[in-house]
Amino acid sequence: MRASLPIAAALAGTAAALPKIPFVSSSAVIPLQNTNTAAISARQGAKQACFVIGSETLPQETADIAADLASTVTCSKSATTISNVPDVTSGSTTFSSIDFSQSSQTPLQFALSQFATADPLADTDLQTFQDMLDVYQATEAGIRSVGGSLAMKVPKFFLEMQVSRIQTAQGNPPTAAGLQVDHLRDKVLKNAPKEAQNLLDQVTQLATQLS
Repeated sequence: MRASLPIAAALAGTAAALPKIPFVSSSAVIPLQNTNTAAISARQGAKQACFVIGSETLPQETADIAADLASTVTCSKSATTISNVPDVTSGSTTFSSIDFSQSSQTPLQFALSQFATADPLADTDLQTFQDMLDVYQATEAGIRSVGGSLAMKVPKFFLEMQVSRIQTAQGNPPTAAGLQVDHLRDKVLKNAPKEAQNLLDQVTQLATQLS
């Protein structure tokens, strides 16, 4: 027994010398730093847009667009359009003046007739088409923020395709893969399964006319 006393003392001394580890309960939450600052910035910018009226989380691409448009697109203080989104204006174009939902035509019929380009294509006023696209994208962001119907995707994608065609014809084709004419043609066709075949054929034909 006496021989074991020095050993016990040594063990006690060793234990006392060990650093103390603070106790962390299983319910403690250790915050992790979010490094995706670009995504956070875009979502914050989207929330500041006057047309984003709801609390639904926007897809990242939509949030980026909304953040970009927040400083250029204005909202009516009284008039509303689809899903009670404020009527928006970009440049001289107001959404209510080109609102497909107020037409008796199908979305693609409306787009083909309302958003026709000049002949030759390069003579089309690019800024006018960009303004029309801006008000469609802003309204879409507003609709998404309240979880509304997205029937407007057909005319919106058609407008994007037209802008891409005009840019290409004017010698400034977009470089992003998502903005290529063929990609946007496919977006229109994919979202228009119930449209008449002759209308779909017109979209396909337009996508080949880039000059």
